[in-house]
Amino acid sequence: MTPFRRLIDILSAFVLGAVLMPVIIWVSLLLLIKEGRPLLYKAERMKTPDQAFLLWKFRTMKPDAGDRGVSGGDKSSRITATGAMLRRKRLDELPQLWNLLRGDVSLVGPRPPLRRYVEMYPEIYREVLRSRPGITGLASVVFHKREEVLLEQCQTAEDTEAVYCRRCIPTKARIDKLYEPKRNICTDFRVMFATVFKSVDPH
Repeated sequence: MTPFRRLIDILSAFVLGAVLMPVIIWVSLLLLIKEGRPLLYKAERMKTPDQAFLLWKFRTMKPDAGDRGVSGGDKSSRITATGAMLRRKRLDELPQLWNLLRGDVSLVGPRPPLRRYVEMYPEIYREVLRSRPGITGLASVVFHKREEVLLEQCQTAEDTEAVYCRRCIPTKARIDKLYEPKRNICTDFRVMFATVFKSVDPH
């Protein structure tokens, strides 16, 4: 990551944090009243093939100490009513502004993967994680809904794992690798605009 991109990330974290603070406070109070503690969900993600960090999100599911892997239809019963709304509007990702400020993620880049998938597919993630992971990215914009549909149809953890590994990881990696050589500040802002537009889409 260049110093210029890092400067943009830091300034963006402060500006977005200030602008969105009322929303962050509202979501925090809503979760506290409706669902109780904990308000935040912190999970290990990979910044590089061998460097991990804790990704912060607002909690959208009932806690489960044995939770592992990505979320599919097998976990749908754990999603709270409030959590479903937050996911639909992507408000659950607001705490990642802290990760942005810390330098764990950039504004735009490949979504940070779980360690298990980096270890399962080292060749793929050696390429993908050459770029700093992002809060959003081209793969998130163009494949997010399709990924949701694919995983929602899975009724067991084994099905979810198989579909994610077979259908989702290769597709997202291909999109991320295609985007990287063409990225610049303008294309990054287009991705961010598309992310916001999709988040406020009433459908």
